[in-house]
Amino acid sequence: MESLIELLKKSADFLAAKGVDKARLNAELLFAEVLGCKRLDLYLMFERPMTDPERDAIRPLVVRRGKHEPLQYILGHAEFCDLRLKCDRRALIPRPETEELAARLIERLKGSLPASILDLGTGTGALALALAQAFPEAKVTAVDASAEALSLAQENAEACGMADRVAFAESDWFAAVDGQRFDLIVSNPPYLTEAEWGSAQAEVREHEPHGALVGDGEDGADDLRAILSAAVEYLNPGGLLALETGIVQLSSLEEAARLAGYGEFYGEQDDSRRPRYFFAQA
Repeated sequence: MESLIELLKKSADFLAAKGVDKARLNAELLFAEVLGCKRLDLYLMFERPMTDPERDAIRPLVVRRGKHEPLQYILGHAEFCDLRLKCDRRALIPRPETEELAARLIERLKGSLPASILDLGTGTGALALALAQAFPEAKVTAVDASAEALSLAQENAEACGMADRVAFAESDWFAAVDGQRFDLIVSNPPYLTEAEWGSAQAEVREHEPHGALVGDGEDGADDLRAILSAAVEYLNPGGLLALETGIVQLSSLEEAARLAGYGEFYGEQDDSRRPRYFFAQA
């Protein structure tokens, strides 16, 4: 009977041969999921014999990862701002850059708590739920044009105990909130170009929803510009619009913000020093 370490090594070698980045880490996370333990706990169990049911449960997951299916879809969840969110093909996997945007907003607004928040294109509900958790007195609204993504976001709200804290609506950007105003509007809209999509990893190209990643227009920024142009009418005085963007779109967004009449607007780099965020204040 194979020990845990023997089967783990075989699995990691298989993933590495298939070109999976961080093969050993991926294998450990899959083993931990099946065995119902933390990844680091595996190191205390290396000599433990693997039962036939355990091997049978692990092998198909390793095969799926070897086909470059995203790890989060295989595990069925992702961590985001101390929340465990269900993940599947209905929506984009929450990214570290988006988590960084949430963290920056929570830090920035802790001195002037927003009473009303709108998340445009909510996907898994990551931003809406993280902000609802950070600002428990705020009224949070989350919209998405995809009914499938919206159903996933609602499932996450229920799992996180915030189903009564976030209102969901199927909407093409602002259509479902006409006439409403918010202290904070946040969005991670599609902003990749078709060329960027074509050169992305197989995990992205072959498994994640194209429409959640690739923006309209030659530079991929049509959705960003549309949100910028419209959002000024949906912000309370002094309200903030916060966007996650592509790394070469700053000048285009500055011009759109200027034309829309925002009082202040600026871009920020992410922690890897890439232009990633754009903020505009009414």
